Amino acid sequence: MSDHRITVLPGDGTGREVALEAQRILDTIQEHSNHGFTQTVIPCGGEHYKATGEEWAEGSFDFCKNETDAIFLGAIGYPGARLPNGDLAGGSVILGLRSGLDLYANVRPIKLYEGVPHKIHGGFRQIWEPGMVDMTILRENTEGLYHALLRRSADRAQGREEYEPGPMTFPGLDGEVAYDPRPISRNGSERLIRMGFEIAETRNGAPADGVRRVSCIDKSNVTRGCQLFRSTFDDVASEYPGTEADYGYIDAFMQWITRSPEHYDTVVTSNMFGDISTDLGAVLQGGMGMAASGNIGDDHAFFEPVHGSAPKHAGQNKVNPIASINSIQMMMDYLGR
Repeated sequence: MSDHRITVLPGDGTGREVALEAQRILDTIQEHSNHGFTQTVIPCGGEHYKATGEEWAEGSFDFCKNETDAIFLGAIGYPGARLPNGDLAGGSVILGLRSGLDLYANVRPIKLYEGVPHKIHGGFRQIWEPGMVDMTILRENTEGLYHALLRRSADRAQGREEYEPGPMTFPGLDGEVAYDPRPISRNGSERLIRMGFEIAETRNGAPADGVRRVSCIDKSNVTRGCQLFRSTFDDVASEYPGTEADYGYIDAFMQWITRSPEHYDTVVTSNMFGDISTDLGAVLQGGMGMAASGNIGDDHAFFEPVHGSAPKHAGQNKVNPIASINSIQMMMDYLGR
């Protein structure tokens, strides 16, 4: 029997409930296959911080880095739980792992299953057709608009002095100014885009025409970071002549993904654009309770449902566990590489 070391981070609220369902799936797989799982549960999150003064126990990051093969996270977020600097308590768990373990690809399958309706105007009805929504969006996970927060969280998770971007001037702006730099690098873009093309080779193409297609979504008509992202995309795409290279600006993409989701097969985009567009993608597949994700790097990975901790629903066992179950499926695919 092959044995895999799984670290479970239940987190806050309904995250703890769906984590239990994920563990049940692991137990069932172990019972009916030749795969074994050693599960280690580490309490963490905002509620844990309010009770103990720490987001998770000292040494937890190193354990996740050195003593585990894959990580499952429930959800992070507890009302009123903030660090002294204003950051979300528990953020150094999820964001610290993303940055500290260099999990550069947030992989979001967006697939509508038979029998899953959409909630529109307060009621449930079938808006998009099963079979016409089946794409994977890859969001760059370590750079872009969230870079400073990610680095700060990684430093805190590892007990280092926390990073802050240096001072900048903004001519024409008076009074108090807050800013978040948006760095995008060629190296960071290339590895994300290359993973997108590799994933596309494992898929069946876009639902509309069966064409294997990778779509680059950016704002390269405006921002320099996106211009670098697109030129990097062109370089990588030239190495995959059997895959169609497709392009779109993020504002237009938000319309197209709603009107014609069947055109899309695999999508690559930057951090913030991916953060927003994947949540719209979750609407197409029936809601956040259906949306699984993997945060994947070269050496580590963690998997999570993308919904929040939903404190008002905690303790009622009514949150949809499918996102967690599908995240475990992604974990199994990762471990079976």
